[in-house]
Amino acid sequence: MTAAAEPPRIVVMGPSGAGKSVVGVALAERLSERFVGLDFVDADDLHPPSNVAKMRAGVALDDADRMPWLDAVGRTLATGTRGRVVACSALRRSYRDVIRGACPDARFVELIVPPDQLGARVGGRPGHFMPSSLVASQLQTLEALDDDERGARIENAGTVEHVVSRVIAVLETDW
Repeated sequence: MTAAAEPPRIVVMGPSGAGKSVVGVALAERLSERFVGLDFVDADDLHPPSNVAKMRAGVALDDADRMPWLDAVGRTLATGTRGRVVACSALRRSYRDVIRGACPDARFVELIVPPDQLGARVGGRPGHFMPSSLVASQLQTLEALDDDERGARIENAGTVEHVVSRVIAVLETDW
């Protein structure tokens, strides 16, 4: 892995069921081999209780719900000196702009998963507040990462280790 001037600050993004947390944890573990102390944060843990209650009730969040949360995600990504990987849906460019406002050096990794697989994945997560009924609204909201945004779109297919290796290979070109 080539040397980086600054530890990476990466958002693993996509709709619910895309594998953000699983890939994000594995990516943080792999990157911590070079960037000792780099950690992982799941943005779901940053939602206020009111957002969690809405989602648990099957009600999609609106932008008024999301903006304070996205600001907290950006601040969390920017903190610390060792870099960080955050799993966050970041579905729209404007949402990613909020994160970049707090953490200008953020890079985004959009995980691509076929829509028919997302619902099955979400339905198979016991105890999570996000019901599979909200996947469709997330897909309607999703704006793919644009070519002028720092990051990459990666198909989440194969083993987690294979996906993480592809993510690192693409991100290294920007280090």
